[in-house]
Amino acid sequence: MRDSPDAPVDDQTGEAAGMAGLARIEREEPQAPAVEVARRLLDHLLTSGRLRAGDRLPPERQLAETFGVGRSAVREALKSLSLLGLLEIRQGDGTYVRGATSDLLPQVLEWGLMLGDHTMDELLEARACVEVDLAELAALRRTDNDVTALEAHLARMAAEHDDPERYLEADLAFHRALAQASHNSALAGLQARLETLVAVWIRQNIRKPGEGRLGEHEAVLKAVRARNARAARAAMHAHMDSATRRLRARLGRG
Repeated sequence: MRDSPDAPVDDQTGEAAGMAGLARIEREEPQAPAVEVARRLLDHLLTSGRLRAGDRLPPERQLAETFGVGRSAVREALKSLSLLGLLEIRQGDGTYVRGATSDLLPQVLEWGLMLGDHTMDELLEARACVEVDLAELAALRRTDNDVTALEAHLARMAAEHDDPERYLEADLAFHRALAQASHNSALAGLQARLETLVAVWIRQNIRKPGEGRLGEHEAVLKAVRARNARAARAAMHAHMDSATRRLRARLGRG
């Protein structure tokens, strides 16, 4: 049985063994303490080979002593890595590695170690710009098969309205189908990467879907079906604005 999160840990065994090699953070480093702690932990997860999926990190107190920072900085760093889906914080039990390090490497390389204070805001802004352009192109270039796919995903959203996780899958599938309907593989690829990042935050803060969200998608589909590019842009812009405000509110940033 594992020790409690606040129990003393031998420096050569248990969680401490997995964290061997970590050094104190020098104050002259330009990064905020929480960001630097997150980067150090992330680097350790990828390169040390000592931590595996399911392993528990040392308690906040021990990490704070190791890095020479306050516990609030450690807590913020752990929350950042949790929002990215790399760690799992279990209340009253500790913080655990969520995925195997071999799985984390390509994700982190793709994400560019984006852990700054403005990361989420910038990603949501980029996602909104891409989605609006994709909606316009889809209205101009869509085929009948594209419309059929969008209609099918919208029907799934309506059917799964009481199941947040399945509703979200149908929601994301709708956006992927819209990207395909643009017939621009470069933009579709960018949309897929941005969706992967944003979906991490959405899944961490999922709630019961609201009626308005389904109506927002219906407005986009209606414009695409009618080949009305201007209306498609306007509908997607309204949807992205609403979706961004909802997510920011759930993350306590509204």
